[in-house]
Amino acid sequence: MLLGFKTELKLNNQQRTNLAKHCGVARHAWNWGLGLTKQILDWNKANPTEKIKFPTAIDLHKWLVALVKPECPWYYECSKSTPQMALRALRVAWKDFFEKKKGVPKFQKKGRQDSFTLEGSIKIKGVKKIQVPVIGVLKTYEKLPQEDEIKTCTISREADRWFISFRFDQSPEDLKLEETWFFPTVGVDLGILNLATLSTGEIIEGAKSYKKFKDKLSRMQWLNRHKVIGSANWNSAQMQIAKLHKKIANIRKDTLHKLTTLLAKNHGVVAIEDLNVSGMMANHKLAASIADMGFFEFRRQLTYKCEFYGTKLVIADRWFPSSKTCSNCGTLKKELSLKERTFNCECGLSVNRDLNAAINLKNYSSITAS
Repeated sequence: MLLGFKTELKLNNQQRTNLAKHCGVARHAWNWGLGLTKQILDWNKANPTEKIKFPTAIDLHKWLVALVKPECPWYYECSKSTPQMALRALRVAWKDFFEKKKGVPKFQKKGRQDSFTLEGSIKIKGVKKIQVPVIGVLKTYEKLPQEDEIKTCTISREADRWFISFRFDQSPEDLKLEETWFFPTVGVDLGILNLATLSTGEIIEGAKSYKKFKDKLSRMQWLNRHKVIGSANWNSAQMQIAKLHKKIANIRKDTLHKLTTLLAKNHGVVAIEDLNVSGMMANHKLAASIADMGFFEFRRQLTYKCEFYGTKLVIADRWFPSSKTCSNCGTLKKELSLKERTFNCECGLSVNRDLNAAINLKNYSSITAS
């Protein structure tokens, strides 16, 4: 299966400038192509009898070479694959829009999600070095997977740090698993007070990184309100805010990675709920807490890790009443408010409602398997 690898680059000032140039070329190509394709769509809408064929990524690149590059010589300072891959990404974005998967592509702005993709001869040089087209050899802080076939890589900037990511093929047999205790089945109930409650009784607390740094972030944004946009003070403040945002995201991702690896690596079957995260986010009183836990990212990580480690992932139906059902006798309660943190049943069972839901998910996986 294909695995993604992302790591931070160890750069000097000259390399940082070179990477920023590539980001600028990719952004310019995207915005140029987006503007042109929007003009074509507007023309076709206004002239239904004289429609122009919507261009492919190859068409856009040919026009870019003929019309844009002669007027923008700084394109030749960067890899030729940079604008080409940006136009491919634009064509994919339009395809997703036409298939109603996503919204209309937007123009990119400098300093926001700066990235570019390279294609060509990409080689791992030693333990912590990678060679990419035009830019040359780049150093990393951690060891790189020793792979020979890497066709493309993406270099991106997050706050003041640069990262490189690529994909490579690896089979589960190549992974050296440590000797760990193996539990057959586990049910996982996600929550706001605690990130996860396992059917074994173990409780995993969430990072709640946004809640922890919310006041500091608000203070920094408030102090930045009157600075002149584009000034040195404004740029410095924006960088500090971006660093704090990145720190919040990193703490959340670290917690989710540890939990999902624990579940996928040490269990044969993992049962979770099919949560309607977008619907839950509509509750403005709980939206911030739900987003802070990262339910969607939890399921995304758990899905590919279960596939990699050979663990079966069971996803209970969205309408499965895991919280309202007694895990002892199976009695279904009609009403159960969010304030009730203990599940009490007529059969005598009195248990934490999250633990009760996790046990029901575990039982659900057993019924599904049979």
